[in-house]
Amino acid sequence: MSAVALEPDQAVAAAAGAAGEWAEQKPAVRARALTAVADALEAERAELVALADTETRLGTTRLNGELTRTTFQLRLFADQLLAGEFLDVRIDRPDPQWPSGPRPDLRRYRTGIGPVLVFAASNFPFAFSVAGGDTASAWAAGCPVVVKAHPGHPELSRLTARIIHRALAGAGAPPGVFGLIEGEQAGVDALRHSSLRAAAFTGSQRGGLALARIAAERPEPIPFYGELGSVNPVVVTPRAAEARGAEIAGGYVASLTQGAGQFCTNPGLLFVPAGDGLLDEITRLLAEVPAAPMLNERITDAYVDTAEGLARRPGARKVVWPDDPAAARPRLLAMELAAFAADQKKAAEECFGPLGLVVTYERLRDVTDAMAALPGQLTAGLHAEPDEADELGRLAATLADRSGRVLWNQWPTGVAVTHAMQHGGPYPATTAPATTSVGTAAIERFLRPVAYQSWPQRLLPPPLRDDNPWKVPQRTTGFAPTRAD
Repeated sequence: MSAVALEPDQAVAAAAGAAGEWAEQKPAVRARALTAVADALEAERAELVALADTETRLGTTRLNGELTRTTFQLRLFADQLLAGEFLDVRIDRPDPQWPSGPRPDLRRYRTGIGPVLVFAASNFPFAFSVAGGDTASAWAAGCPVVVKAHPGHPELSRLTARIIHRALAGAGAPPGVFGLIEGEQAGVDALRHSSLRAAAFTGSQRGGLALARIAAERPEPIPFYGELGSVNPVVVTPRAAEARGAEIAGGYVASLTQGAGQFCTNPGLLFVPAGDGLLDEITRLLAEVPAAPMLNERITDAYVDTAEGLARRPGARKVVWPDDPAAARPRLLAMELAAFAADQKKAAEECFGPLGLVVTYERLRDVTDAMAALPGQLTAGLHAEPDEADELGRLAATLADRSGRVLWNQWPTGVAVTHAMQHGGPYPATTAPATTSVGTAAIERFLRPVAYQSWPQRLLPPPLRDDNPWKVPQRTTGFAPTRAD
């Protein structure tokens, strides 16, 4: 264990000790703490980015952008705290004439669920790591956080943790609001700790589901918010392929190979009309893309092994493939729709890296049936012409049924940190389809509602009192619903 990291029992116990005080802090106080962390990370930008590049090989341009996203996330959640709407305060005044029976004084709000365990991701060493979106949203909700560092960037995790500790202490946050642990077993032990109340994970399906089972099988089960990735299918209509084939091919190749394909939103599955030349153009462009370093040798080896396994599926043929089977170069497979549909469970397996599977089809309506049989996805996309909209209702509904974010004439690898973003989808893309791990709605994962019935004002939490000392939005209802004749 490093000098920065704690033992799991120590970390979770400290978080439990801080939970009550942190949740009861005024939103403005927590907002100052999040802003202080953002400022501290910015002040150490040069050292953080240089260390991250050494450990992940992602390049300083990408890493600078990711650190900017990370500090923006912290400030965005600080803004949400100041707005106060996340508390969802609802006040029902007493009403003896309420249609369903006399109504007492009821006051409901949302408060922090308690200590949260965050499993850092490998492919986003800032934005989904120690000070990433899961940590920021849990802090904003009023929850202390224990982060299980990813082994792919240990020194960066420790440096980030030291910066966070100094910033939180300077902002007056109680000890225990943040802790770092290291090691696979430490993560499992923390997940089993009786004081833990929720966990968030970004990573592989196998690892995430194993942890989800542990969370569910505890004597007191807890929510486990796992983002497990997907193949993010994209459909191109014949009209779109004819009108914008070169543009679509270029966009697809750029999205597929961005960051060496190491995105959970990588468009790994593409449906295109047979015989229109789009596959040929994609092949030409992808063959020109040079190899890019992946995060580490373990991920490189897994990419090559998974790609070779997919290439052996019935009906698959290698279209773009390196002469050196161990090279981390972009790869492209092609398959006819009938072969894909017959082997869909295996053929639609995620390959973490720059591998694409292009499925060619004769009839667009058959693609809808294939899409409906896919497992849950983070995203799904449709490239079509504007005047086709009236003809695509069934396909559009299927894309929305199978994914959490649907894109029109765009590619999925950009995930904006904003209010309306949904980064989550039906199982197994995530373990909790009703939630998001990106955007301001991510705070909802770590809040629980509490209603107070007929309590004296002086014993109510501040946001529920009539004098509203925190000055947060309060929704007061006093009328029964009416029925239209």
